[in-house]
Amino acid sequence: MGRIIKAKALRRKNTVALARWLLGKHLVRRRQNGRSEARLITEVEAYHGESDLACHARAGRTRRTAVMYAAGGRWYVYLCYGMHEMLNLVSGPKDWPAAVLIRGVEGISGPGRLTRSLAINRTLNSAAAARPSGLWLEDRGVRVPRRLLQATPRIGVGYAGPVWSKKPWRFTFDPAALKSR
Repeated sequence: MGRIIKAKALRRKNTVALARWLLGKHLVRRRQNGRSEARLITEVEAYHGESDLACHARAGRTRRTAVMYAAGGRWYVYLCYGMHEMLNLVSGPKDWPAAVLIRGVEGISGPGRLTRSLAINRTLNSAAAARPSGLWLEDRGVRVPRRLLQATPRIGVGYAGPVWSKKPWRFTFDPAALKSR
């Protein structure tokens, strides 16, 4: 067990830096049987405010995006393509709509597979990223050196145009590289 990451640590105006920082942290899910499963975060994407044309908040505050305007430290879970739940961590200060999409954890690649494997659904939308919700983050002391990080354009955001779709705001690393150091 690691140190639970408190909401205050997640309320950063720099969503891109927070996304990088989340790599190597653990996503912890408490199952219905009471057991917890912790997975090392290996892939994330940053979405930063109304001016980011790939961000859901680009159209302003709506019923769907209202949670993105809350202070950081809440989950934003939505349905994509009518079949995949997507897990995002709201990251900005209150009234700054920003979030980090959790795309992968060690052993699970892809945001839809991640939520399916960890039984994450929209009942967690707007819930605090804290133990009582059954889904939280822990720092277990894993440090990912910058040289092991890959920064690439976000996936599936071509609709945002050439500037926003090419932002290198997707961060990933291979956890096996940590073991070979």
